[in-house]
Amino acid sequence: QVQLVESGGGLVQAGGSLRLSCAASGGIFMIKSMGWFRQAPGKQRELVAQITNSGTTNYADSVKGRFTISRDSAKNTVFLQMNSLKLEDTAVYYCSFDTWISGTYWGQGTQVTVSS
Repeated sequence: QVQLVESGGGLVQAGGSLRLSCAASGGIFMIKSMGWFRQAPGKQRELVAQITNSGTTNYADSVKGRFTISRDSAKNTVFLQMNSLKLEDTAVYYCSFDTWISGTYWGQGTQVTVSS
């Protein structure tokens, strides 16, 4: 059974940095893309960053220049380096692996809280 396990969330002051990690276990194949989404209270889940199998990256406008997505394909792990964090970055962050055959898998979510 495929599981995505996230780590790295926490409490940080505005302007600080955090690095999220998400590792897949249980045998996941034919990954099309890996991504990070977030959901703040009372808001819809939104795409933060995505990296395709070919290495193409895509970012939400609100995080461009501050966040960087990367991956270790051999370990089925995706990272999100978050710098210059703002109060509005506070949310639950979810990783997502989209596959060609088995659909999309989601992590359980990790809380990121940015304080003033």
